[in-house]
Amino acid sequence: MPGAALSKQEVSFHHFARHVEALGRDALLAAASRVLESGRYILGAEVKAFEEEFAAFAGVEHAVGVANGTEAIALALMALGVGPGDQVITADLTAYPTITGIQQAGASPVVADVNPKTGLIDAERMAERITPWTRALLPVHLYGQCCDMDALSALARDRGLFLIEDCAQSVGATWRGQPCGSFGDCGCFSFYPTKNLGAFGDAGAVVTKSAAVRDRLIALRNYGQSDRYRHDGLGINSRLDEMQAAFLRLKLPHVAAWTERRRAVAAMYDAGLEGVGLLENVAGAGHVRHLYPVLVERRSQVAEALAAMGIQTLIHYPIPVHLQGAFPSRGDESFPGAEYLAERLLSLPMCPELEDGEVRRVVTCVNEAVCGVGGCR
Repeated sequence: MPGAALSKQEVSFHHFARHVEALGRDALLAAASRVLESGRYILGAEVKAFEEEFAAFAGVEHAVGVANGTEAIALALMALGVGPGDQVITADLTAYPTITGIQQAGASPVVADVNPKTGLIDAERMAERITPWTRALLPVHLYGQCCDMDALSALARDRGLFLIEDCAQSVGATWRGQPCGSFGDCGCFSFYPTKNLGAFGDAGAVVTKSAAVRDRLIALRNYGQSDRYRHDGLGINSRLDEMQAAFLRLKLPHVAAWTERRRAVAAMYDAGLEGVGLLENVAGAGHVRHLYPVLVERRSQVAEALAAMGIQTLIHYPIPVHLQGAFPSRGDESFPGAEYLAERLLSLPMCPELEDGEVRRVVTCVNEAVCGVGGCR
């Protein structure tokens, strides 16, 4: 076997220890100490400052910090008045929390198939799913790449629908130079630790251009309060805490450099991988490479071979939404694009802390594993 002489050097999906070292332990401790010494741990100065800084980063007027990305979706829908009796169309290939957020708002999720060449939902597929009960479109910028926001914005405008962007995997991504999250009525972000901008725990945000929507979000995330002890409507407890906000403020200025490194890693993969399929990069989309999935036949065998070589892989996502037991789908529906990808996609290690030598090792091992499982041509 061509790579038999390689030592079993572990290459993992995320290098959190390196991440902490790169940020600087002193800087992290200083941010934590700033919060501890302030005596304000919920909805204080750190959250306010992060909201202002993230709004500027996202190219919108307002950002509202919330507890996580799932509730960002739920709160965005609630703030727009989307709820029971309303349908929200989203992608059949996504992390299930996208669906959870819709259901948490009391709305009914409807899924549309994705383009098997890109993994993304598009306006044509969404249009096919619109009914008289549809109130909102919720495209998912999957793997770090924007959907075609020109077409989706036009569809939402023409049909009188709200447009809410799921930006959980796309912090810093752009469509024709404009930041994701800034096209629709709301953009929903997750800062889960593995995201391109990750907290040290759960965290999220909703961005919007509307001051009225911002005000409703601020009330909704805090029990529906319009003022202390005054509750004028329903709400939930979904607040970004001060500690996470302080860490996110420290990390935000690094996102651009981390993105460039992710793109460099992806370019090395693009150039060196053999025997695998690659998802297409959409013209006009500024990809931030949150994940690097490849299409492989005999996926389980390839993943096992890579694990034996010390290469960690993951699957995003093995079960399309319409096949999930929790999803209220009709059994006669078929979504061939999502099903095709769900059976073949395998995510390779991707994070800005990967070293060039590790990337080359992954390339060598993938090529060897695919050749060994499928037979070299």
